[in-house]
Amino acid sequence: MEFITADDKVKLEGELSDRVRRRKEISDRIGRARELGDLKENGEYHAAREDQGMNEARIKLLEERLKGAVVADTDDVPDDMVFLGSTVRLRDIANDDEDLYKLVGEASGRYDLDYVEVTSNSNLGQALLKTHVGEEIRVDLPRGAKTFHIVEIVT
Repeated sequence: MEFITADDKVKLEGELSDRVRRRKEISDRIGRARELGDLKENGEYHAAREDQGMNEARIKLLEERLKGAVVADTDDVPDDMVFLGSTVRLRDIANDDEDLYKLVGEASGRYDLDYVEVTSNSNLGQALLKTHVGEEIRVDLPRGAKTFHIVEIVT
């Protein structure tokens, strides 16, 4: 079970819908490439088949994620509790560095944001979920354990 925000669900459903629509386009590309003849040396045919395989794999993944996803109800979450969609300022206890982190169901993959996206199923995300301002959390990260102080929830 994976917790996602309502916005995450809309994005996943939109991508799924787009990819299902692309099936016909990719199928048409395969048909046109097949008409060109010899399939062994037909680059367009092989590229279209590869696109079809990647598209179908992504459709399957999206369907599985949506089937197992639970949309988190954030309406009744206290203002001082970290929950899905919260942006928090954390201070690294070891060096006093402060950074902003946003707890998300699915990362957007963007690196131009003012905060670091943290998925709810990551080690840091699980440690942050349902904590409060003023608490300290210990997280096992790939480069070793770190301790953070939750400074504030930014709105």
